[in-house]
Amino acid sequence: MFVGEKGAALRGATFGRKWRRARDKVGLPGDFRFYDPRHTGNTLAADTGAKLKDLMVRAGQSSEKAQLMYQHSTKEHQRKLAADIDTDVRRQQVKAADGAGEGATVHPLVPRPRDVDGPALPEA
Repeated sequence: MFVGEKGAALRGATFGRKWRRARDKVGLPGDFRFYDPRHTGNTLAADTGAKLKDLMVRAGQSSEKAQLMYQHSTKEHQRKLAADIDTDVRRQQVKAADGAGEGATVHPLVPRPRDVDGPALPEA
């Protein structure tokens, strides 16, 4: 991606110097790393709901492990997941309360206690 004046790949130390100079010249913060855009791009793509294989192809990766290294969970996405779960549970509770919820899949958040080898104990 980056080459020196003679067209050869830059060595690590040379690349580091040139990267820092370029980063400073365009006003990026000092802690901005060369690979930060890769992490950001993968996280944004994952947040669209893209499938793991699509993300791997997009990033040129051959393993799930490599892809997961570049994805990060965001507070925004965690809030969206929580809101979606809440909406689904409430919808199923309404169905069950209306009697139209035959087959609804709302389960208690905490499993009912069980006898050692027997069926679930009755709820108190």
